[in-house]
Amino acid sequence: MCVDGKILSNHIATQAIHAQYGGVVPELASRAHMQNIVPVVDVALKNAGVGLTNVDAFAFTQSPGLIGSLLVGGQFAKSLSLALDKPLIAVNHMQAHVLANLIPERKPSFPFLCLTVSGGHTQIVLCESPTRLKVIGETIDDAAGEAFDKSAKLLGLPYPGGPLIDKYAKEGDPHRFQFPEPKIPGYNFSFSGLKTSILYFLRNAGKSQVYKEEFAATESERKQFIDQNLADICASIQDRIITILLNKVKKAAKDLNIQGLCIAGGVSANSGLRKAFTEAGEKNGWNTFIPDFQYCTDNAGMIAITGYYKYLVNDFSELNVPSAARAKW
Repeated sequence: MCVDGKILSNHIATQAIHAQYGGVVPELASRAHMQNIVPVVDVALKNAGVGLTNVDAFAFTQSPGLIGSLLVGGQFAKSLSLALDKPLIAVNHMQAHVLANLIPERKPSFPFLCLTVSGGHTQIVLCESPTRLKVIGETIDDAAGEAFDKSAKLLGLPYPGGPLIDKYAKEGDPHRFQFPEPKIPGYNFSFSGLKTSILYFLRNAGKSQVYKEEFAATESERKQFIDQNLADICASIQDRIITILLNKVKKAAKDLNIQGLCIAGGVSANSGLRKAFTEAGEKNGWNTFIPDFQYCTDNAGMIAITGYYKYLVNDFSELNVPSAARAKW
């Protein structure tokens, strides 16, 4: 719930059921959305102290995301818009992550750069205004968040594994093991090669990051190696992912001569990234901005703030706008 650019409530219903499957199950996610959407909206309105009839417009995530879940939210927002004769606002999920940086009192000045990092996306976005955003760099294969989660799975950590890598990394030596940094031109990213090197590194129990039959370790050797070196492995993996991200951001900031830099998305909750980003800002003279933890992972507040800025310029949608335009956008 957003009023005059202030977030009054940001209620979230978690779905713990996915942990037993090692990842999000789309069908279960959409069913949970159907079960939770009415009580979640009710709690959000009560926490904000606002009645449903007092709402001026309804914003919803159009895409990208899981199609089933997007359909539930989109159709619900359309129903409210139609029943109460109020404007409908379709929001790009990635735009909302970026604009989460406009929620706090201390906001970046335009133009600024935003490193948006999540399980499905890794982007550098040039932000000229709340409604003028341009992707100047993105991953050409896998996202940084996926690299975290896949690495955690290879280490035998439970889902969601990204936060656990962050936890163990605090106790380890980030320079103990060296993983390669891909040579991708411009501001684009690549994480598929890094994931492959981590895969072989663990299969070979640390002997090599390339596949050779003579390096192959037994299952017991791999498990023993991971158990004995878990903190250092996590710290080394995390350090390399963060280095890849920040090296591209530094290049973009220097080339475009921009001093305002933000991070956003689920991976921006990673303590190692937050610390390294802040330190890079101090070293390079940037004005850095990081959303509160509650606005890093997927949340309603970022959709509301984006809806607010679109409302100011009358950027409304018709009722026939697709509720889930596409899984990626």
